[in-house]
Amino acid sequence: MSLSHLSFDLASLQAAYRSGASVREVIAEALRRSRADTHHAFIHVLSEAEIEPFVARLDGVDPASLPLYGVPFAIKDNIDLAGIPTTAACPEFAFTPDESAFLVRQLLAAGAVPVGKTNLDQFATGLNGTRSPYGACRNAIHPDFISGGSSSGSAVAVARGYVTFALGTDTAGSGRVPASFNGLVGLKPTLGLLSGSGVLPACRSVETPSILALTAGDAQAVLGTAAAFDEADAYSRAAQPLGVDFSGGPFRFGVPRAQDLEFFGNDAAAALFAEAVKRLASLGGTAVEIDLTPFLDAAKLLYEGPWVAERYVAIQGFIDTQPEAVFPPVRSIIEGGRGKTAAEAFAAAYQLKALRRVCDRVWNDVDCMLTPTAGTIYRIAQMQADPIRLNSNLGRYTNFVNLLDHSAVAVPAGVLASGDAQGLPWGVTLGAPAHKDIALLRLADRFHRALGGTLGATTTALASTPACGALPAGELGTAGAGTVRVAVCGAHLSGLPLNPQLTSRGARLLGSPHSAPEYRLYALAGGPVQRPGMVRVAEGGTAIAMEVWEVPAALFGSFVAGIPAPLGIGKVKLADGGEVPGFICEGLGITGATDITHFGGWRAWLAAGAPR
Repeated sequence: MSLSHLSFDLASLQAAYRSGASVREVIAEALRRSRADTHHAFIHVLSEAEIEPFVARLDGVDPASLPLYGVPFAIKDNIDLAGIPTTAACPEFAFTPDESAFLVRQLLAAGAVPVGKTNLDQFATGLNGTRSPYGACRNAIHPDFISGGSSSGSAVAVARGYVTFALGTDTAGSGRVPASFNGLVGLKPTLGLLSGSGVLPACRSVETPSILALTAGDAQAVLGTAAAFDEADAYSRAAQPLGVDFSGGPFRFGVPRAQDLEFFGNDAAAALFAEAVKRLASLGGTAVEIDLTPFLDAAKLLYEGPWVAERYVAIQGFIDTQPEAVFPPVRSIIEGGRGKTAAEAFAAAYQLKALRRVCDRVWNDVDCMLTPTAGTIYRIAQMQADPIRLNSNLGRYTNFVNLLDHSAVAVPAGVLASGDAQGLPWGVTLGAPAHKDIALLRLADRFHRALGGTLGATTTALASTPACGALPAGELGTAGAGTVRVAVCGAHLSGLPLNPQLTSRGARLLGSPHSAPEYRLYALAGGPVQRPGMVRVAEGGTAIAMEVWEVPAALFGSFVAGIPAPLGIGKVKLADGGEVPGFICEGLGITGATDITHFGGWRAWLAAGAPR
């Protein structure tokens, strides 16, 4: 059967398999598309003989039994695939690994099929995609423009519809900038969540593999499969509970001050960012202006500080003996790390630690941050004429993210409406603390769907694909949300004296329901803060106004420990019939209390003139 019109987003592919398409038919179509590429996306497309073992292992397997059954994917060529050369875009450096990278093995076990190794800025050094002897990687929509890098080929392969997803890496924005320029979702996961075993690093201590996908839902599915603790990787760390999920709203998001925003003359990009702020607000967000200065100061350390020495360490033996094999802009950057001293490294580490303390304060006020992914985009000819300065411009909003241990998702924000790059996609990035990956993906998905449009450079409508679902399987699903819901009815309500006991623990208001009509409410006697006591009764009760909050489970115990008798936490029945942990009162506690049930809630009683 002809599959030339098949969309390779995950939902469409799974539907095709349910309808009887075979793995060999799908992979043959992926190979046909990849081999026809004229954008320099690939360094090596697998031959039929090379790909046969990956296809044959799926013979007779039920497609429903594997989460990524028969899904074609591409691999950035600094990530190992057994038996296929790893070049890092430097032919003289190439070697053939005996074993695939740890995360590649996770994907293979889930049924995914590798189609090829993708082009990149040599040794993953660059954000533009032009620094490769295999050709400057061309933008998926307009080949005169840069694709973004260093995961350039991975982005173009996905955007052009050659594969379902691709692996990249990200130190300074390499998984986000190419997503922005090619209309994709680019996930820069929490550091250590995806193993670095079998990945040639640029800056090992602040680097992660990344995922480029057509939708946030696809990226989440891949992350759920690939995320696994790797004992062999010293930087690997286990997934932690998601915590409070702000993605459904309400939430607060940080936006850089006007004086911190720089679009390098691209007025159309500035307009799209303003629209992005409004769109995020329409999804339940409240914009909070933040000072980006300390973040930008941290960003400067990545290339101006001693972290560049990590790039030198990664290929020291090679660049010392064959410097002429390295692209001049790449060589100048990497050789700049040769003379860095231990004293400089410690001094910069102290500086970063101090900056991180300042930057982390933003999370006291916001759930996530919204920034441009890159201020503007350039033509390939422009980038090659001024490779250092223009590349630096591309990293303004990305360089600080890994140094500060943030999670981040790049998401499309529209199409540039004017200027030299008119018609090209442009994106924004949502950032949050580590281990907030799923919340960011869900929010990015809502943002993307509010924008609408098509996937990458394909004609497939985003509206035809499913939204992000529940927590994915695997380690992320096992870690779970890690939160507890709690119903409050008195001094812990929003704006009242004890509410900071919730907000200081990062709790989030979920809603303001009523209890089932089975309770009586009392103003208890005594105490420095007057409190209500809610008692369930067999008859004569009424519905009481409440709030339900979501509290991180790790902090719930300390919250409960601070509750004085006669109050405690038990099960409260809600008006919809559900039950949730909430404040209840011992029967003896109402001795000397004032029955205020007829007010229907604590706020109504306060509004009637009761003492606070």
